Amino acid sequence: MLIGGGHAHLGVLADWVRRGGPEARTTLISPHRYTRYSGMVPGTVAGEYDDEHGRIDLVALTRRAGVELILDRCAAIDPEQRTIATGNGRSVGFDICSIDVGGVGRAKTVLGMDPRIVDVRPIGSFLARLTEWQSITRDIPRHIVVAGGGAGGVELAFALRRRFAGGNARITLVAGRAGLLDNLGRRTTVLARRELARQDILSIEEDARIEAGALTAGGRSIEPVDLIVASLGAAAPRWPKENGLAVDNDGYIAVDRYQRSLSHPHILAAGDVAARQDRRVPRSGVHAVHTGPVLAANLRCLVAGKGGLRSYRPRPASLYLLSTGSGKAIASYGPFAVQGRWAAALKRWIDRRWVTSFAKSTDPV
Repeated sequence: MLIGGGHAHLGVLADWVRRGGPEARTTLISPHRYTRYSGMVPGTVAGEYDDEHGRIDLVALTRRAGVELILDRCAAIDPEQRTIATGNGRSVGFDICSIDVGGVGRAKTVLGMDPRIVDVRPIGSFLARLTEWQSITRDIPRHIVVAGGGAGGVELAFALRRRFAGGNARITLVAGRAGLLDNLGRRTTVLARRELARQDILSIEEDARIEAGALTAGGRSIEPVDLIVASLGAAAPRWPKENGLAVDNDGYIAVDRYQRSLSHPHILAAGDVAARQDRRVPRSGVHAVHTGPVLAANLRCLVAGKGGLRSYRPRPASLYLLSTGSGKAIASYGPFAVQGRWAAALKRWIDRRWVTSFAKSTDPV
């Protein structure tokens, strides 16, 4: 049983297409037919890609992998009885289960309630919600605030600058007290700050909060604001903890080096919903993608009753390509970072190759 169509499970399905799946009936439960590739979302916001370019068809992929697809959401799990309750009231049994449902939005918790907020999470519906906001308001925004100073927030600030370039919208990036791109190298931060200034995007390294109906940063109002895009990372859904799975202090499913639940080893988890307890693995699309083949191999072993489980070992550094919406990108690898058009071209090539590879039953992913 696979629950959720996240990036790690995409890797599982692609691996099974290429190498063959386990000798067992397998079902994927996902609420949506299409999975949105997070790496192409900023480019789609900026108009570099059409909407369908970043989507992966789960119907076609599961068919090639020999996996049954149930278009529904997981509402609850009974880890002892080994059953899943779906949103439509269906009960589905399993022997071994893997969870990759992604995280939930944090905007309400971190910022507070405000009708101007469009949370990036869930990422699969973000573009639709952004488009809906535009269709409802119809007015050209005068001031857009992006809350969140990680790679996603920075890329979205650049993308929104390009999307609304004709209306001369003012863009502000509220990065938080942790600082801009705090998980990447200093050189990357320097290049990002320089590019933000060049595009006249104000960067504020304070925490954002809705206070008395006004958006504040560091306790000071930054109103008037028309749109608040929250790129604050993923929070854990409630149902794993509520249903008795072991979780860490933040509610993420606690897993070992083999991605197995610490409380129920017949359940595996990966991606934004999980947290390794043996080492720190950042919750990012990069690591979710690389976890996929490891997860696929471990599921195959568990079904066969064999040992030899694999552990995902992150590289000392990962390559990040941050689009600036201006035809260039910042390439970041550990302490090294450079900016140029070649980096943007490399990012487009990698993103398109990754997405289109799922449409080919024999190509590696």
